[in-house]
Amino acid sequence: MSHPQGIPLLVPQLPDRLALQPFLDRIDLSRHYSNFGPLVQELEQRLATDYSTHASLPLEVVTVSSATAGLELALSSLELPPGSRVLVPALTFVASLTAILRAGHLPVICDIDPDNWLLTPDIADDCMRESDCQAVIAVATFGQAQDTRAWSAWQQRHGVRVIIDAAAAYGSQWVEAVDIPVVFSMHATKSLAAGEGGFVVTGQPGQRRMIKELSNFGINLSPDTDHPVGHLSYAGTNAKLSEYHAAVGLASLNSWQTQADLRHAVFLQYRETLQQACGDALIWQQGPAPAAPTTFSVRLGSSGRRSKLEQLCAVSRISTRRWYQPLLHQHAAKVGPIVHLPTPTAEAVSADLIGLPFFPMLTRGQMAEVSQHVAMAVTA
Repeated sequence: MSHPQGIPLLVPQLPDRLALQPFLDRIDLSRHYSNFGPLVQELEQRLATDYSTHASLPLEVVTVSSATAGLELALSSLELPPGSRVLVPALTFVASLTAILRAGHLPVICDIDPDNWLLTPDIADDCMRESDCQAVIAVATFGQAQDTRAWSAWQQRHGVRVIIDAAAAYGSQWVEAVDIPVVFSMHATKSLAAGEGGFVVTGQPGQRRMIKELSNFGINLSPDTDHPVGHLSYAGTNAKLSEYHAAVGLASLNSWQTQADLRHAVFLQYRETLQQACGDALIWQQGPAPAAPTTFSVRLGSSGRRSKLEQLCAVSRISTRRWYQPLLHQHAAKVGPIVHLPTPTAEAVSADLIGLPFFPMLTRGQMAEVSQHVAMAVTA
């Protein structure tokens, strides 16, 4: 039987007022609201400590107003020639594309691995033979972690810089290679949520300093340079994280492990319920389940099955989403110039990929209801 109020696609889980209160009290006391305040500094330090435990050398963190801004500024920090070609997978959120364009570069849209749905170093090797690129944005799609050590070796072999877009992979994506900057999101729908915000993890202090300055209009903040403090060093933007967002981020960090354990358990139970209902009819993204998943996607085997499921779910008020569609090269031409390499795998994956409802408080009954609808779509 359908739930009378339907099943939403996502339900954000942010800290409540009681969890926020100690941090808000500190803001009231300091009267520091933006411009790299004490809560922002504490959040960056706590994150840097966590990431450094998984790396061979210390890592640094710089917060930004969104992961999209973080991608754009990380690209700018590479100081590539204007119009450089940047490789990016076809199956990803549009921010991966717009960041390249807004940084003044040319997106080269490429294919993905048929099993894990990621842009891999092997695929990048093939793409380099077809289109000379100066940088790569590799995406941790649906929270599936990228191998930073493999990308570091690839970067050294080709002399081409690599950035990882790990917007949805907090808790799963570690930064084991200190020469690969990784960008994370703290949007309300993510597992480490600040309402809005993001951060960049890097093992290169100069890169962190440049991203920080770029987030503050490009104003020089260091007295240890030849350029006077307060003068523009770059044409930056205003992408600083506020103290209020840092307060939410810190409160979220305090409860993150509990939330992550719940998300992980729900994800595994949901997948088992679907497999019991559908057998081998579904196609899953290969790789370990994310530590704190934020979405739930599966392939149904044909576009016809997907359309049928969407119709069934619409009647029962079960929300679904065709995540990351249209593919990057299928957006309006006026968005910006692109280079489109062959993407047969991405097109095959996108033809039957569907995002199902997923949130920490998803009940077994809701999982069963969704699974019944999926079974009707794939077994008829």
